[in-house]
Amino acid sequence: MTDTDTETQHVVVYEHGIRSTRNQALLVEEPLSIRIDGNPYSVVMRTPGDEIAHTAGFCLSEGLVETYEDIATIGFCEQDFTNVATVTLTESRRKLVEPLLKRKGFVSQTSCGICGKEVVKDLQQIISPLPIKTRFSVKNIMACVNTLPEYQHLYVKTRAAHATVIFDNQMRMLAHAEDVGRHNALDKAIGKIFSKTQIESAVFVIMSSRLSYELVQKAARAGIELMVGMSHPTALAVELAASVNITLACVRGDRLTVFCNEARLFNHS
Repeated sequence: MTDTDTETQHVVVYEHGIRSTRNQALLVEEPLSIRIDGNPYSVVMRTPGDEIAHTAGFCLSEGLVETYEDIATIGFCEQDFTNVATVTLTESRRKLVEPLLKRKGFVSQTSCGICGKEVVKDLQQIISPLPIKTRFSVKNIMACVNTLPEYQHLYVKTRAAHATVIFDNQMRMLAHAEDVGRHNALDKAIGKIFSKTQIESAVFVIMSSRLSYELVQKAARAGIELMVGMSHPTALAVELAASVNITLACVRGDRLTVFCNEARLFNHS
């Protein structure tokens, strides 16, 4: 958390017929402009904090980079509230992704004018199906899900933040993040391990939200084999996860519902 991720609002509360007043923390939402090689690429609404990690994770999710070494420089300027993150790609990487740079933000921005099959077809161009490297115990998955509240400090304060927690194959926490946007929370967490060259250790992610296709896309780019959300995924998310061999599941109470690629899971007797 930072000093800028929340602000306080005086509110009136009616409870059990009694009126009272109190101060309530609100989650801050601000634009972040991401510029690639000096040109505008995307503007995302996010909670301030972890801008470098957010931008690095965003670049990986978009297919702009494959390794952290593809980034020549990365920086963030908040002078005069400009909120601009800048990335310079290496010359060799810039040549490879020139078509993506011309087609700005096509993965990160959901379009109402494009059908599901076109979305999956586009994303499959930058995502390869993941091999099954890890098997997961249902018992261990549920144990990790139970730790989610430990990483939801902003949610406790504001009741408005989404959380992401990433684990390795030993179910050890690698990174966590919160943000007003669920996709931002995932980008930030991925960016933290990406910048520390821990991306190959990431196999499992828990998100406090439902799972949509853009979240599956981001996880696939990071090589994450298992995604667990707290609400059911969308149909398009399941279709994309099935096509790239990600195991998609949801936890509600004591129930784990698996939507595709169950082969990675096993149950203790």
